[in-house]
Amino acid sequence: MKIARALILISVILLVLSPATLSAQKLTRLVVGYSSISSSFLPLWIGKETGIFSKNGLDVQMVFFTTGTTSVMALLSGDSPITHTAGSGIVNSRLGGSDGVMIVGGTVTLDWWLMSRPEVKTAAQLKGGKVAVSTFGSSSDFVARFALQKMGLVPDKDVILVQAGSPITRQAAMETGQVQATVHVHPSTFVAQKKGFNVLADVAALGLAYQHTGVATTRRFTREHPDIVRAYVKSQVETVHRLKTDRETGIRVLAKYMGGLKDREILEKTYDLAVADNMLSRKQYPTLDGIKTILDGFAEKDPRARNAKPEDFADMRFIRELDQSGFIDSLYSGKTDR
Repeated sequence: MKIARALILISVILLVLSPATLSAQKLTRLVVGYSSISSSFLPLWIGKETGIFSKNGLDVQMVFFTTGTTSVMALLSGDSPITHTAGSGIVNSRLGGSDGVMIVGGTVTLDWWLMSRPEVKTAAQLKGGKVAVSTFGSSSDFVARFALQKMGLVPDKDVILVQAGSPITRQAAMETGQVQATVHVHPSTFVAQKKGFNVLADVAALGLAYQHTGVATTRRFTREHPDIVRAYVKSQVETVHRLKTDRETGIRVLAKYMGGLKDREILEKTYDLAVADNMLSRKQYPTLDGIKTILDGFAEKDPRARNAKPEDFADMRFIRELDQSGFIDSLYSGKTDR
């Protein structure tokens, strides 16, 4: 019995001290939130699926929040110290006194369509109807209002905006006739289109600078854990490179996180739009012009937005360090390992 116990003890010690275990012990556990199911979150999913996060010393635990508002709340409470979310939520919270800040640009323009029920084919036919958004103050809310104004409709007067949650619940509300239109990102756009719903406005085609889905944290977290932030930003840059250079992996991961979507045509269209340089830049700086667009949208109802500076809502130093070191350029010239 003594010999058996000794052998068991030795086995346990060897297991604990094995290279694989030691490597796992070095990883820093990090809860990372995300706020929707769309192609804008591909960098996060790719980082997890391909091991890029762990390569950079991070054990990333992804947590899905049903709205951008809840993801920002989790960020500010410290439950999810880094999150992938829309810039509008960070801008709104910071105007209210938080220390939330964008550290990575992610998607830096709008990739939305305003879509309507089959019988609603023009802006005039939408007048008097309802348009679903996720929550008020979110990117979907901004996009819906922007698109309606471009079409000559006055939000909250000609058309009523209602909060309906996720893309799935917004689509369900449109299919059941509770609302006449909603705004979608890819691939929800293509799925709805195949079901016979109309594209009233391709907001992405307008080319508006907009800080869409990027990476955010708090200034406190950047002060207290700069090495974790640095490792995460490096991971983001590497995942963007992987996305742009490994089409099949990008499509496979997209299909997995879109609930097993099997339509190859939709997956390919979605992937190609998501990785375009005008949508997902190689260097991943937050877009100050895009933050200004958000501030301008808030200014009508929030006087604090009128005098705010876009620079106050972004911390560029981590992405700038990587850029100035030549690391990002080296990825695309093939001079460094992935």
